Amino acid sequence: MDGRVVVVGSYNRDLVWEVDALPAPGETRRGLRFRSGPGGKGMNQAIAASRQGAATAFIGATGADAFAADLRALATAEGIEARLETIADASTGTAAILVDAQGRNSIVVALGANERLSVAHVEAQAPALREAAVVLAPLESPPEAVSRAFAIGRAAGARTILNPAPVHPGLDEELLALADLVTPNETEFAQLVSRFGGMAVDATRLASATDEDLLTLCGRLPCAAVVLTLGAMGVFAAPGGREGGVLVRAARVAAPRVATVDTTGAGDAFNGALAAGWAGAVGASPSAALVRAVQVASLSTERAGAALSMPQRSEVEARFPAAR
Repeated sequence: MDGRVVVVGSYNRDLVWEVDALPAPGETRRGLRFRSGPGGKGMNQAIAASRQGAATAFIGATGADAFAADLRALATAEGIEARLETIADASTGTAAILVDAQGRNSIVVALGANERLSVAHVEAQAPALREAAVVLAPLESPPEAVSRAFAIGRAAGARTILNPAPVHPGLDEELLALADLVTPNETEFAQLVSRFGGMAVDATRLASATDEDLLTLCGRLPCAAVVLTLGAMGVFAAPGGREGGVLVRAARVAAPRVATVDTTGAGDAFNGALAAGWAGAVGASPSAALVRAVQVASLSTERAGAALSMPQRSEVEARFPAAR
């Protein structure tokens, strides 16, 4: 294994409106600006990994439309190997994104072909999965397809990262157990603890919770290790509820101060960079890659957009010399 990252995930065409404030239910607000560009959690994460220097492949599904052609061109431009399934009677995924003056966002996604990525197509990509150092997947694709990818990768010695975004109704303990790392944000973490740990959690209070409380909550999840992303507060990493996890103790990584413009895609920047960093040091704990991943995510918020906001490795090293 030479540090290769394989991302199993989604591609969406993002349609973005900038507004002075996010609308309340039933409210119509005037848009200040409009732009369109590539997105989708899977492709965002693949670009983040590639721009941090990892040889990267992307496994996903599209419709037979112009947006699919855009994806192929993008993958070529970014040096990503695209292994795509075409769903003739589905559209390529799209996302409507509202971004306010503080950089906060609200997003509606029509996943289209992404939701129909087949297990058969994943199995056909077994040679690529067996060459991976890290297999990374968000959950805008069917859980059964992600599970199969993880199983194939792990059988060949790959590490696996599950970004449960969004928390899919079909997510089960079997998939969580196949993940070496699970990387939820506060909302997703609260949902996971409720579903699998039988405990109600206020997502808005997680950023201010003590290490002890967070460690207890992580221990309620049936997975090897958890990396909880806390936005501007950085990340908290801890073992989950299964013994033999890849993290031996709890750790926090603070986020650097940045001039935030748009937080869209910051979680994807984190996950892609984490996969790239871990793939570059196969066999090591991912803890060493956390600082760089937080820096990449933070820097991504200083520019608008999702996929194309992912910073290059040289930009991160120039901004944060200590990361070298």
